[in-house]
Amino acid sequence: MTPARGARQPSQEGAAPAPPNTDRLFFALLPDAPALARIERLVDALRRELGLRGKALGASRFHVTLHLLGNFPGLPRDVIDAACAAVEALTVIPSFKLAFDRAGSIARRPRNMPLVLLGDEGVIAAKAFQQALVKTMARAGEGHGDAAPYIPHLTLLYDDTHVAPRPIEPIGWTAHDFVLVRSLIGQGRHEVLARWPLHG
Repeated sequence: MTPARGARQPSQEGAAPAPPNTDRLFFALLPDAPALARIERLVDALRRELGLRGKALGASRFHVTLHLLGNFPGLPRDVIDAACAAVEALTVIPSFKLAFDRAGSIARRPRNMPLVLLGDEGVIAAKAFQQALVKTMARAGEGHGDAAPYIPHLTLLYDDTHVAPRPIEPIGWTAHDFVLVRSLIGQGRHEVLARWPLHG
């Protein structure tokens, strides 16, 4: 993915404006059912304890992002086909465990700060898998590597209150597969477009 992938191009004078981006595409790991139940209980407890007003993203949107393909005005079938073909090679990688042991905000700004799950040793395998995915996409011409360090996290909600990282009882699961997700921008909806099993 080039940095401009999915970005709107400046319209030339007299030309029709570019259509708005409606779809965000990304690869992700999804929690299993027991992990989802624990995440939802944790969100409820944190909202009560800290007086947070932000609404939980909910089970259908809890995920760990691996790689963003971009934002697009509709579904770009060529991008989807190329990405799906490229990541088939990753199905030889064994399933792996991941676990989060902290919750806290990962941004300081006036409003709408993400409250997330974070980890250390528990997310090492997820980091390794993400790097393999990024390299695979780059070889396929669909990426050039991520400049920023990758920090595996799972967003719980957005709130105006900053929450300092705090320990939690670890929440984890075994990643038996990974998925390509379509997020409908501004609608709060996610759709799984494709799923790939990991080995073993």
